[in-house]
Amino acid sequence: MTSKTAELLRGAAELFPDEVVTQAHVRHLDLPGGAGRFALITLDNGLDHTKPTTIGPQSLANLDAALDQVEKEAADGEIKGVGVTGKPFIFAVGADLKGVELLKRHEDAAAIGKGGHDVFVRLANLAVPTFAYYNGASMGGGVEIGLHCTYRTVSAALPAFSLPEVFLGLVPGWGGCALLPNLVGADRAVSVIIENSLNQNRQLKGKQVYELGIADALFEGADFLEESLRWTAAVLKGEIEVVRPEVDRGEAWDAAVQRGRQIADGKVHGAAPAAYRALDIIAAAKNGDLRQGFEAETQALADLIMSGELRAGLYAFDLVQRRAKRPAGAPSKDLARPVTKVGVVGAGLMASQLGLLFARRLEVPVVLTDIDQERVDKGVAYCHEEIDKLLLKGRVNQDKANRLKALVTGSLDKATAFADADFVIEAVFEEMGVKQKVFAEVEAVVPEHAILATNTSSLSVSEMASQLKHPERVVGFHFFNPVAILPLLEIVRGEKTDDAALATAFGVAKKLKKTAVLVKDAPAFVVNRVLTRFLGEVLRSIDEGTPVEVADRALAPLGLPMSPIQLLELVGPAVAHHVAGTLHSAFPERFGVSDNLGRVVEAGKRSLYLPGTTELDPEVAELFQVGDSVLTEDQVRERALGAIAEEIRLMLDDEVVAEAQDIDLCLITGAGWPFHLGGITPYLDREGVSERVTSRRFLAPGVATVPA
Repeated sequence: MTSKTAELLRGAAELFPDEVVTQAHVRHLDLPGGAGRFALITLDNGLDHTKPTTIGPQSLANLDAALDQVEKEAADGEIKGVGVTGKPFIFAVGADLKGVELLKRHEDAAAIGKGGHDVFVRLANLAVPTFAYYNGASMGGGVEIGLHCTYRTVSAALPAFSLPEVFLGLVPGWGGCALLPNLVGADRAVSVIIENSLNQNRQLKGKQVYELGIADALFEGADFLEESLRWTAAVLKGEIEVVRPEVDRGEAWDAAVQRGRQIADGKVHGAAPAAYRALDIIAAAKNGDLRQGFEAETQALADLIMSGELRAGLYAFDLVQRRAKRPAGAPSKDLARPVTKVGVVGAGLMASQLGLLFARRLEVPVVLTDIDQERVDKGVAYCHEEIDKLLLKGRVNQDKANRLKALVTGSLDKATAFADADFVIEAVFEEMGVKQKVFAEVEAVVPEHAILATNTSSLSVSEMASQLKHPERVVGFHFFNPVAILPLLEIVRGEKTDDAALATAFGVAKKLKKTAVLVKDAPAFVVNRVLTRFLGEVLRSIDEGTPVEVADRALAPLGLPMSPIQLLELVGPAVAHHVAGTLHSAFPERFGVSDNLGRVVEAGKRSLYLPGTTELDPEVAELFQVGDSVLTEDQVRERALGAIAEEIRLMLDDEVVAEAQDIDLCLITGAGWPFHLGGITPYLDREGVSERVTSRRFLAPGVATVPA
């Protein structure tokens, strides 16, 4: 270790006293077939696989010390090669993000980048070949350790491999941006660094890592290290020659970078800098100058660590990794009742999706009911067809597919279907009278312990339960469409919902692998209330005379997953109009009902635009009656953001959720709002909207921002 690197790492370690330190254990072994003495470095934080190995400043110093030892042994001719692997099931999952959050100065952030580069590059500069054995989960800096090695093997059992930095608001800053395109070509590097990251941090399996050319050999998990060492011996003895395809440094490289920019534009719309900084480094790496690439990574890493987007991204990551696992306000899980059979009232698309999810995750009998046999048959057929698709994709085997299909049945007779059900959820038409009638019918036939759940998106759970003999067992269980993809489940406590019903709902949510947030029984709960308020402001600006395309572009600087009109079309004008009406009834002073949208719904139009375009449908234009007040994009955005801030403050004052963090968690997991916004409250704080509209911030200084 150079004195400069040692000084950098000592300073960084002082800033991060609570680091979970990873050791770098060196052991020696004789390779098979007389290939010689070999040094194997094992990265291990001393904890089991549920606490993955991370890399902070002291961990880097430990790896550096191990490299001091093997460097001397290599120079003295005592060893023929050096390998790096991880503890069982884990290679290393990258930088310890808790330490990144503590950094206050640009130079401290740069020191982390420089320190990582100085240590990792030593693997490439040893006097003997180096080998990375990706035995388990490998992410970020863990992947980059291997990229510095001469050769790499990967386990076929490896479940997760990625460079997720762009997803969080960083760049792969310890060699990934410079090394990966020079190893596998720019296009594959763009797929891993940009495309996978921006697609909800998509992970690669071991076989894919090998097929991409990142690893040179693929071995089964059971004897992975043994086979990797046997392969290593053959490589060192010259029995195996690793030949890699030549990297295309011509137009293909430039085309790959351009493809990456299109992906970034489509996902973040220029609103978050990380993807673009990564692409700049990949573009420059075309000349193969790794030193220049490493310097650019360090600079980008430092700049981004000190940015609001990264701090919001880390805040969002913490919400979905930690807060989501410990829902605020949830009763003791000991109160939850077992669920051995589920009933679903309704067999339409939403109900069928629910039936499929319950069958897959709970693996208990699920019965769909509806008003006629044709609807019931269609719902059951949907579930069976989706299970067949899982079989075709290899997600389940034939035996599992048969068992799942056998679990999903249909019936016209609620009394027979639900007589032994422990949990019955309704997914019928969003009208209070209809839902009350359904619950009255269900209550008459289910056991006394059964939970009655409603998938209502905006109606009062308390009112829905008000005419029942046992309103204490009614709970809101609001999913988001598509059910299989969006993680959020708003669990709504009615005025009389008891702890046992609530605990059971949270227990079921966990088995469904959903992110459950406890929500007060307030109109439209959280996500639909926020979305309807902001969408209402956009529609109001259109009604007043702002061109549709201008209003629709107004929120683009936030990098939301879709524009307001795209959101309207996804939800459906009729549903959006209905929810707006519900909220208008509750809060007429803040929630308007667009007469123009009403006319669109009445005319049966499902979109404001012509199919496949962002051009206003002439038939819709004829329906519109607008004023002469034309706003700019900035004015529409200011109005919409102000409305969101006001509504969130009112929701928090009314204790709709426990904290602002829960609203952010809901928007991330239920509406797909991006990490770089932190949901929304960090952005509103950062842009000064919170204080302008509500006279105070939502989050304390230093939360989702650079500490003072």
